[in-house]
Amino acid sequence: MSGPNAKFSPSAEQMALWPRVSGNAINGRGETAPRRPTPIYWHAPDATPHGPLQRWFQSHNLGGELLAQARAERQRILDTPLAPLSETRAERSPREWSDEIRVRALAAGADIVGITRMRPQWVFEGHEVRERWIVMLGVAHDYEQMKTAPLEPSFAEVIRQYGRGNKAARELASWLRSQGHDARPHGGPMAGPATLIPAAIECGFGELGKHGSLINRTLGASFRLASVLCDVELVANEPDVFGADAFCTSCRVCENACPPRAIAPEKQLVRGEVRWYVDFDQCLPYFNENGGCGICIAVCPWSLPGVAERLVVKMARRAR
Repeated sequence: MSGPNAKFSPSAEQMALWPRVSGNAINGRGETAPRRPTPIYWHAPDATPHGPLQRWFQSHNLGGELLAQARAERQRILDTPLAPLSETRAERSPREWSDEIRVRALAAGADIVGITRMRPQWVFEGHEVRERWIVMLGVAHDYEQMKTAPLEPSFAEVIRQYGRGNKAARELASWLRSQGHDARPHGGPMAGPATLIPAAIECGFGELGKHGSLINRTLGASFRLASVLCDVELVANEPDVFGADAFCTSCRVCENACPPRAIAPEKQLVRGEVRWYVDFDQCLPYFNENGGCGICIAVCPWSLPGVAERLVVKMARRAR
């Protein structure tokens, strides 16, 4: 596998499967008008132009024992059925529901919990979401495992946390169903009906970083997302702005560490919004070739244990 500073050139075998359409075009880079996101990767392979590349990734990166164990545990979680929907509907105030959901989600293994109203612009084209609320869950990576990226221990850690996110989401959804309210859980790596990062920003999980991942004031950039869609009336959280965006403007750590040079030094226009954006056409070949990546998350200064809280204080002082 390639190290973070190695010169990268994708294999001819992989690139022979590359579609004519650019992934950046599918993602809407350069588009001036807002629109819903288009499925591109981690969706049903037959439904996207990059589906053959997704199959190539899955067939060429079976991994060793660490990955096998993590995948088996994640699959066990996914195979566990949800609780049946109770015919008796419990009634609580929005504040009581919200407080209880946070308690239940944390008890189920989530490290952070946020709530926001579901918005149509977050739903992938071709998908439908009728639920009015989305509960966001975050689960932290183990830093010692992630700093091995792009080696197998980091990939296994990502799969473990996807499993933990799925577990927390499914347990929370099962509890809501036991209360007589339908709920739909989702956790990665496969994509659900909606993109999760905008909802996570809206519910207070943090700010988008230059590397395309969220930066949280306590977990840094090293965590995974899961969600539960539901219709019980809740109380929404507020976005949390603490200076990560400004920090990324002057920081080049992830940008310099990215082997395929997929991380741009400046924000770009994407579907009518100027924001940080990672070049899909540069990132994906390296990700596929190496069985994953995570280098940008591992090297992010915010991901170092105990550093995020200190950086929040530092950025607050700068803003005065």
